[in-house]
Amino acid sequence: MVKSVKSGTDTEFVGWRSLVWPIHNFELKKFLPMAVMMLCILLNYSLMRGMKDSLVITSMGAKTIPTLKLWFVLPSAVVFMIIYSKMSNAFSKNTVFYAIVSFFAAYFVLFAAVLYPYHQYLHCDFSGFLIETKWLKWVEALLKPIGNWTFSSFYVMSELWGSAMVSLMFWRFANDVTSLKESKRFYSMFGFVANCSLIFSGTFLKNIKGSGGGSEADQWSALPLLTCMMVVSCIVIVSLYYWLTESILKDPRYYNPSEIKKPKKKEKMSLMDSFGCIIRSKYLGFIALLIICYGVSINLVEVLWKDQAGILYPSKDAFNSFMGGVQIYTGIATLVFMLVGANVLRRCSWLVGAIATPLAIFITGCIFFLFIIFKGSLDPLVSSIGGITVLGVVTTVGLLQNALSKAIKYSLFDPTKEMCYIPLDEELKSKGKAAVDVIGGRAGKSGGALIQYLLLNVVFVGSTLVELAPVIAVIFTVILLAWMTAVSGLNKEFLKVTKQ
Repeated sequence: MVKSVKSGTDTEFVGWRSLVWPIHNFELKKFLPMAVMMLCILLNYSLMRGMKDSLVITSMGAKTIPTLKLWFVLPSAVVFMIIYSKMSNAFSKNTVFYAIVSFFAAYFVLFAAVLYPYHQYLHCDFSGFLIETKWLKWVEALLKPIGNWTFSSFYVMSELWGSAMVSLMFWRFANDVTSLKESKRFYSMFGFVANCSLIFSGTFLKNIKGSGGGSEADQWSALPLLTCMMVVSCIVIVSLYYWLTESILKDPRYYNPSEIKKPKKKEKMSLMDSFGCIIRSKYLGFIALLIICYGVSINLVEVLWKDQAGILYPSKDAFNSFMGGVQIYTGIATLVFMLVGANVLRRCSWLVGAIATPLAIFITGCIFFLFIIFKGSLDPLVSSIGGITVLGVVTTVGLLQNALSKAIKYSLFDPTKEMCYIPLDEELKSKGKAAVDVIGGRAGKSGGALIQYLLLNVVFVGSTLVELAPVIAVIFTVILLAWMTAVSGLNKEFLKVTKQ
């Protein structure tokens, strides 16, 4: 039996419902549409994430990923933020939301109808222009993604969808209409519902097969269906957003502006003013540091792991199937951790929830690096077992590390980070959040890419990622220590702001 007790004007849950579903029945009309919006956004992201990796790694190799993130994704994120800032000044929040979703939907259709089917005619081969010298490896690293520009564009758009729609558009909307008290119950449960999409998308990707026309790696017969799914998801996202803003949130039971920090009347900031505000704000600086440290640390591990997976699964179909399995495991782990995270956020301090992610990534990352570094020593032991290879073991350990890291990131890192924006004024919520999340997030991943790019093409020219694993492990440890220090500093600032 579900019981509840009243504390002041708020009803707190007890019993099983406090653990698994701390949402009042009357709140479902607000909660469910927002949760389904997030589910559709994550569905598209998870589908694109599996596809982009199989396209890039099987065509250009995992060593191309740092180049893409550094020289293609980061500049694109900067351009996106400039456009977003200009649009925010010229149009309403609703118009900006609809325009950005429509832009991505149009690209999905273009890629499925033109760019992928005719990529062999659109790509360029620059191999004849390369001089065989190790000091020009950085040239080769740039020419590969330029030559395979349709695949590179899909990689860039996939990364931007994650930054623009998940980190910026959805969470900005949620922060605008959710009180701090509601966020402690809603935010983890948003993730609990939305991350069911990982299991669905993983199952779909795992069962994609080649069309049978030519090489197995050349075509995906399921691409039109996959594109239809992503476009339908965009339509659902826009429809739910319209329903929420035009109907549900007009009801004071679901949206009471007095419970949300009122925006201050102030002049619109320019792009440079936005950056200046972030630089001057210790509070936003700590949030940015958290995002950057997460991006760098996860990228240092992920590229090395995908390099091993690409060797084990060399074709697009096989790698796509493998990534589908990764998403299924990530989805299951996330659902479990979401229940744990929801209770941690309500029962423990913000610091406990925020410090859990770097601790988990540090522990699992160190285990993965140990397996990579001592890969040769493990070979005789693994061979004696029979039926498995040391490459398979390393790939599986990386899979578990990635799944657990993503699960705890979705369940604790994202909610605790988003809670920090709620007490801020409108300008810092909008443009400050755009700069911190879009640019900070891309700078984090590009920071990891820059480290790997310099190690591979400047410092240790001609080395493989596996050979650089000990160096990467040391850098990984330093980044995690900086992350934990930033969490401590942000906790002090967060307590000051919430008390005010």
